[in-house]
Amino acid sequence: MKVTIERAALLKSLGHVHRVVERRNTIPILGNVLLRAEKSAINLKATDLDLEIIESIAAEVAPAGSTTVPAHMFYEIVRKLPEGSQVVLESSSDRAVLAIRAGRSRFTLQTLPESDFPDLAAGEMTHKFTLAAADLKRLIDKTQFAISTEETRYYLNGIYLHAAGSGKSATLRAVATDGHRLAQTDLPMPAGAAGLPGVIVPRKTVTEVQRLIEDNQAEITIELSPAKIRFSIGAVVLTSKLIDGTFPDYGRVIPTGNDKELVVDKKDFEAAIDRVSTVSSERGRAVKLSLAGGKLTLSVTNPDSGSATEEIGVDYDSSPLEIGFNAKYLLDIANQLESETAHFQLADPGSPTMVKDDSDEGALYVLMPMRV
Repeated sequence: MKVTIERAALLKSLGHVHRVVERRNTIPILGNVLLRAEKSAINLKATDLDLEIIESIAAEVAPAGSTTVPAHMFYEIVRKLPEGSQVVLESSSDRAVLAIRAGRSRFTLQTLPESDFPDLAAGEMTHKFTLAAADLKRLIDKTQFAISTEETRYYLNGIYLHAAGSGKSATLRAVATDGHRLAQTDLPMPAGAAGLPGVIVPRKTVTEVQRLIEDNQAEITIELSPAKIRFSIGAVVLTSKLIDGTFPDYGRVIPTGNDKELVVDKKDFEAAIDRVSTVSSERGRAVKLSLAGGKLTLSVTNPDSGSATEEIGVDYDSSPLEIGFNAKYLLDIANQLESETAHFQLADPGSPTMVKDDSDEGALYVLMPMRV
């Protein structure tokens, strides 16, 4: 195999595929990237057995062939080669090593046979639809922060993607929760997505898809089967296993009778939370919200370091209320809001609170209170 390719194109592609490869592997071949050169292109492929990414890039190929090399080392070599250089990849006749040449630089990397490289058999995809890249990015951005990192509740370790509503009000909905907070966002149902089964897309897959979206104007094709999901983004195809579990009935935790309304300037609220939480401990990040009349008092007490309070003017005319929240969770939700005001719907100190975005009717957030 001999391939000549521009460094910039190879580096960009390796940047996409090498991230999938775990740095520690008990199976050596999983530490490698598969290079398959044919006609006038080279395909790069990497997998961790749950996630597979393939990208095709134009190159001069003569003769064709394939091999596998250590992914992270190959990426670092290409990253450090001179800008604008042409890179020549050439495997030896016995395919034991891959030679890399660019300008005056010469490297050889040990290879493993391509026949050992695993294939993530996708099977038949039952649903197929396209989304604008900006819409898919929005679904991810608005919900990703609420994905659970608790491995014992593995069914919460991803975004639950499913069809919601019916008829003209049908939507494609993304939901994520870690038991303390919930994020939900809707998009108009894309053609071909009707009757979509509810699937849980793993956290790592969500992160990689988000990183692959470099052009918000692009169209992304999404294919689904009961066990796999595939994203086609330009020259990149990412296939992933889905989480095999049942997402909880999240509708039961979305409050419907919260009658106390609080409207606060988002920037003032964020800044005040950020300031008072400076004295909170890492373990207990509780901030108390005291509401009365048109005034919100934020307070934090840390027995080890001190206390902080701040008052801001708000729009609130219900009965006085004191309720506590995790400061980080409040800031995470506030960061997602596009409107200039944050709209809270509260009930009592022990019940979940709902946060709405006046600029995005399809998004809502639920936050469980803390004892303070």
